[in-house]
Amino acid sequence: MTVSTPTKNGPEIQTTVDGGFGKRSIGQRLIGANTFWIALVLLALIIVFTAIAPAEFATLFTFQTLLIETSMLLVLSVGMTFVIITSGIDLSVGSVLIFAGMVAGKTMEALSPDGDATKAGWGVITAGLVAAVVAGTIWGLINGFLIAVANIPPLIVTLGTMGAALGAAYLLNNGSDVRSVPTELNKTLGYGTSFGGVPNLVLVAVVITLIGAWLLHTTKFGRYTYAVGSNAEGARRAGIGVTAHLLKVYTLTGFLAGVAGFLSLAYYASTTISAHTTDNLNAIAATVMGGTSLFGGVGSVLGTVIGVFIPAVLKKGFNITQVQDFWQMIAVGAVLIAAVWFDQRRRRRRNSR
Repeated sequence: MTVSTPTKNGPEIQTTVDGGFGKRSIGQRLIGANTFWIALVLLALIIVFTAIAPAEFATLFTFQTLLIETSMLLVLSVGMTFVIITSGIDLSVGSVLIFAGMVAGKTMEALSPDGDATKAGWGVITAGLVAAVVAGTIWGLINGFLIAVANIPPLIVTLGTMGAALGAAYLLNNGSDVRSVPTELNKTLGYGTSFGGVPNLVLVAVVITLIGAWLLHTTKFGRYTYAVGSNAEGARRAGIGVTAHLLKVYTLTGFLAGVAGFLSLAYYASTTISAHTTDNLNAIAATVMGGTSLFGGVGSVLGTVIGVFIPAVLKKGFNITQVQDFWQMIAVGAVLIAAVWFDQRRRRRRNSR
């Protein structure tokens, strides 16, 4: 779609907000989309590892584990998709996840007898969830205010809040993890299953992803997100409140980081600070590998889902085939660079028309 921007002394400005497909056929659109090629990469990886180790890789347990391990990263990456489509970046989501998990853990400890949250019920667990979501949302508001209102570059703002949120998390428990987590939370949400053995953690991530896809692809909020990323000035002249919209986008990302922090607490039964130190980079890499353009204005939640699974499949496949983890880093880096190169090539081709 395009946003038509009237000007005072000239013709309307046409701003592309969906990748500039024009009147091409469905087949041409499919082949020209980053998502299509990234999906082929993922499919090829699955086929290769299945052929190499069919008895170990192509099993229900392996795919269940893959889904669980990617759930928290997927929730983070949905928020990152919105941010990068607006031509922004958020380096703080991993630290916000840790901070939100820490706040939830400390809240549940404080509301439990003798500070032992292991036997706490769903009332205390619900309070922990609210605390995590509020904590994440506050950091998102801080990022949004500094970026949208104070006009500080997103890279600088989120680099600063990345360190600040992590430092605040350490201060809350004197630099150590919270390990007193309700057993009921870990049993029900962390490892519980429903609907024929589907992990509850995965169900939550799927619901959030579907809501994110609906929000991005079918609502005014999503259309504004594409418009701001494609041409912020054109969107502003078309009557879109760019400042308010960026504030909402970063707040949404903080909210989802808070949710991811609570999911992590449920799964690991601990805040596991060391396990999330690279989550911000992993979320950015997954989003970009899924076809979301770092230049803004282009991206999809479906692509992000595919991008999240590429490093997960590589890690699982390399572990099963006993290949060193270092090769996974090289392979993910190569796919990431290829995705950015393909995006730049497509942009140059489109702009030359």
